[in-house]
Amino acid sequence: MALYAELHRHLGGSVVPRVLWRYFQRQDADLAHRFSEYPDFEEFYTRSRNTLDEYLELHTLVERVQTAQTLPYFIYRLIRGAYIFENLAYLELRYTPYLRTSEELSQSERIDQMGQIVETVGQASRVEEYPIVTTQILCMHSRLPYPVNKAIVDLAAQKKEYICAVDVAGGDIPLAERLDEFVSLYQYARSLGLNTTGHLYETTDGCYPELLPYLMRIGHGIQIPLKYPELLKEVAQRGQCLEVCPTTYLKTGTLDDTRELKLVFDRCFEAGVDIAICTDNAGLHNVRLPFEYENLLTQDVINFKQLEACQDAAFRHAFAWPHSQRPASLLTGLLQEQPPEVLVVTSQ
Repeated sequence: MALYAELHRHLGGSVVPRVLWRYFQRQDADLAHRFSEYPDFEEFYTRSRNTLDEYLELHTLVERVQTAQTLPYFIYRLIRGAYIFENLAYLELRYTPYLRTSEELSQSERIDQMGQIVETVGQASRVEEYPIVTTQILCMHSRLPYPVNKAIVDLAAQKKEYICAVDVAGGDIPLAERLDEFVSLYQYARSLGLNTTGHLYETTDGCYPELLPYLMRIGHGIQIPLKYPELLKEVAQRGQCLEVCPTTYLKTGTLDDTRELKLVFDRCFEAGVDIAICTDNAGLHNVRLPFEYENLLTQDVINFKQLEACQDAAFRHAFAWPHSQRPASLLTGLLQEQPPEVLVVTSQ
């Protein structure tokens, strides 16, 4: 039975190591030679990095092979794994479409090609035998020029049948250097009726309160309860949800121990701020969503009641989930309370 909603997963970071390695062996001679043995590749691909910037460099390894032609190959395997191994009912995939276009084209031609990428991702995500509700979040990027980022926002507005929101990704320092520019882009996105989220307050270098009023959800946001708890009241008043991705903070060197997140959860629950537990880059970490749940429980970061609250929050804050349907944990509660022989569950 599908139970969970995943709100923060990157398309590039979703490819599990074995699938990516096999693709290299079959389709990319240079990378096949560089990573001839799987154990060596898995160790390289999934090991922790010292900084967020070093960690983000890994995305380029996948982006270069995720083209309009190859995306269906990767997405089918992503959806299959998410349904079978993670019991996902709902999945938001985020990525920067410009980085999947052909580098041989001009900037304007690559902008035009972004629409094809969005349609390819949307169609490939609809896999009949694995019926997950899927949608896309398009990421502006702190290292891309303004015309490209504006075109990404325009594309999101034009293709709402595939896209549920816009985001900003990339390193913290480049974002700081162009903060006014991204404020204007978020204002523009909201004027078009788009949902918004953004990578903010993940590290101590990425804390920009100027962007917070324009976000409906906050990508990561852990430094708010850790370093700026005075902001939690405003976050709660806006109804913003934090997309917390526990394994990421160990992989990027942001935190030394998962148990440091206990303060994040405790302060957010106390302030009435919702948290959705997410994977961020499930393939890159080789960690699936149920393990994120289990790890937080076994390390006493949260209890089962708090876990259920986070699972429900993920459905409530999902940009494209049919909100007339009950969150999964409520259905789980029914199954626990009623004898199986008298409870009939019909799929819609």
